[in-house]
Amino acid sequence: MRRNQPRSLWQSLVVRIPYAWLAALFVLPFLIVLKISLSQSAIARPPYTPVFDLAAGWHGIRAFFAALSFDNYVLIGSDPIYVLSYLKSVEIAAFSTLILLLVGYPIAYAIARTPRRWQAVLIVLTVLPFWTSLLIRIYAWMNILQRDGPLNQLLVALSIVKEPPVWLSTNTAIFIGVVYSYLPFMVLPLYATLEKLDESLLEAAADLGCPRWKIFWQVTLPLSSSGVIAGALLCFIPIVGEFVIPDLLGGSRSPMIGQTIWMEFFGNKDWPAAAAVAVVLVCLLVAPILVYQHRAMRAVERD
Repeated sequence: MRRNQPRSLWQSLVVRIPYAWLAALFVLPFLIVLKISLSQSAIARPPYTPVFDLAAGWHGIRAFFAALSFDNYVLIGSDPIYVLSYLKSVEIAAFSTLILLLVGYPIAYAIARTPRRWQAVLIVLTVLPFWTSLLIRIYAWMNILQRDGPLNQLLVALSIVKEPPVWLSTNTAIFIGVVYSYLPFMVLPLYATLEKLDESLLEAAADLGCPRWKIFWQVTLPLSSSGVIAGALLCFIPIVGEFVIPDLLGGSRSPMIGQTIWMEFFGNKDWPAAAAVAVVLVCLLVAPILVYQHRAMRAVERD
């Protein structure tokens, strides 16, 4: 009995530490932002009211809760700037995720089909850009995509274009930066799924006379659907709230929601409105995760 007691305590501790970590670094900050989103902007420090003060006693707590309101959420729904920012972010994230899937799937498939002794090398080459700061890489792309940059010089030298096209401050530049930056997030989960694929199923389909394209469409792709969903979520969710890439490569003519939040926080000094935008964004991003988790749990129960 004494031998089992430390083990059970250790197991319970191992289980509770991640929950405590999430509570301290996600739930508690989210509640703080949620409280700020229900406040009103003010010229003060902090720049919002009301401020929670336990020293004011019970009456102060009642006054604090009575002063909270949903005015900032009403503003988000009525102001087209916020709505357009959300739609722009979802559009950029959806198309970027699709491009990442089209580019990342062949790369992951090729890595999974190479000899095992080379797979580790190819994986390292895939994540190699992560060894450099994201900001430095985006600044490098700014130089590459300049009007007189290396890309335009190459296109003109190859007679592909007559005049150097404009890349910066366009959606194309955002797509280039996003696909380049998030490609490992798509390749790694796809590789993890394709590497575990049972090749005997592919051989059986080939023995039955199934052509290669049909084997891929009816066997490989369905069996790798978990990797596709995981990679899509890993890319789509952070891309929606991306700030650095659209701000440096896309400009401010059509801001994404990350740029809008930054502008409200640091430009307009309207913390409650920025917090409300952030809360709505978190809720929109958590929804697909919950749906995926629900479907995964149902699939496990069926199995």
